[in-house]
Amino acid sequence: MKFPTFLLFLLLAFSTAVFAQTSGNGDKPVAENFTAVSSDGTNFELSALKGKVVVLTFWSTKCPICHSEIPKLNRLTDQFKGEDVVFLAPTMNSEAMVSRYLKDNPFKFNILPNSFGIVLKYAERDREGNINMGFPAHFLIDQAGRIELKTSGFDQTEKLRSEIKRLLN
Repeated sequence: MKFPTFLLFLLLAFSTAVFAQTSGNGDKPVAENFTAVSSDGTNFELSALKGKVVVLTFWSTKCPICHSEIPKLNRLTDQFKGEDVVFLAPTMNSEAMVSRYLKDNPFKFNILPNSFGIVLKYAERDREGNINMGFPAHFLIDQAGRIELKTSGFDQTEKLRSEIKRLLN
């Protein structure tokens, strides 16, 4: 029994160190770096976006809340057009699923299909280690690469708008 307890302690300590990585002064966690290709073929690497505010919205084509929120999120992108804000929308859906969905449901974010790896980096875990992320899930990342806001669910656009404005000022 001592070995499994020690192993559990070791795993907990390691996961805490990974997920609680901070910017060095103990304030906000640093956003996990990732690379991804958008549905239009653009390559994105989060670390290359330092100096910009990044809105990271996890979504799914099968999520009713996501579907209802997309028009609000589109207005948000319009409001910050020309500003140093990048809107990224990772989804675990395939390129083909996303393409079909976007024909009838335009989404102005940079869509990142096949992004299960990014979800794994940002999702919380339950006690059994299963992924626990509600959709849509929003992460607002500041110009230094720190997570300033983490929120999920219905009607988070005003909170995002307010925090983006704060970061830009």
